[in-house]
Amino acid sequence: MNYTSFFAAFLLSAATAFSQPPTARDLTAEQLFTRNCEGPVVDGRGRLFVVNFEHDGTIGLVKTEGLKEGIKAGVERFATLPQGSIGNSLRLGKRGEIYIADYKAHNVLVLDTMTKEIREYVHSERFHQPNDLCITSGGVLFASDPNWKDSTGRLWRIDKDGIVGKAVLLDSAMGTANGIAISPDETMLYVNESLQRRIWAYSLDKQGNISQKRLFTSFTDFGLDGMKCDNAGNLYVARYGKGVIAVFSPKGKLLSEIALKGKDCSNLTFGGKDGKTVYVTLQDRKCVETFRVKIAGKQ
Repeated sequence: MNYTSFFAAFLLSAATAFSQPPTARDLTAEQLFTRNCEGPVVDGRGRLFVVNFEHDGTIGLVKTEGLKEGIKAGVERFATLPQGSIGNSLRLGKRGEIYIADYKAHNVLVLDTMTKEIREYVHSERFHQPNDLCITSGGVLFASDPNWKDSTGRLWRIDKDGIVGKAVLLDSAMGTANGIAISPDETMLYVNESLQRRIWAYSLDKQGNISQKRLFTSFTDFGLDGMKCDNAGNLYVARYGKGVIAVFSPKGKLLSEIALKGKDCSNLTFGGKDGKTVYVTLQDRKCVETFRVKIAGKQ
């Protein structure tokens, strides 16, 4: 194989994929969720879940199955969190369970989507406000943990200990740690700092250990929130306040900015039958927007 030609063709393909940014449209009506509209996650059955539907402390099911172009999706309440809990990020586990970052009660919860039972997976008084989650194919869970008051933050790994989790502190020298994502080959962990406007990259091994922290990219304006990777390793970043999803190559080059209708984009995920539909939560509009891409992505 001529690897030089292969690599050149790959770069050309990536450039073509982002040469014309897609157009976002409303998936749901406005004002269906609270100001804490977040999540989102798609399960193995293609169902889209978003937190804080109608009231904080709930999880909404967005009915996308069979939805026709131009028709807005309905939403119904799927589950209610325990009293005092409010969800932020959602992440799909190996067996179809959904992990919930409960920032209000210092928990990571887990939802059984078959029985709708919600239980505490890990609780720690050392948590500030568990914010965003990501998980490897082997089930290693990571959580960002910002302290908004002090503009600091932490990065945790949640190891499984029986049926519950055990929090392991990985990095305490962070700004307001927020969005978090794993590369498709699971060798890189990305974590951003909202107020400091930086994205850090760590080398990641199979046991979930991190090393070689380095600056991936930084910004001079607006905020940073949720992140996800597509299958080519490109990083999608919610630019909170700017109303765009910024797409970066694995080398940190800005490939595209996908404009949204709202400004306060809090998180995103890939879904659809081919994995090429992106769902974005908007906190100012309290709804979900969507657009199509040419490269499929991971949860």
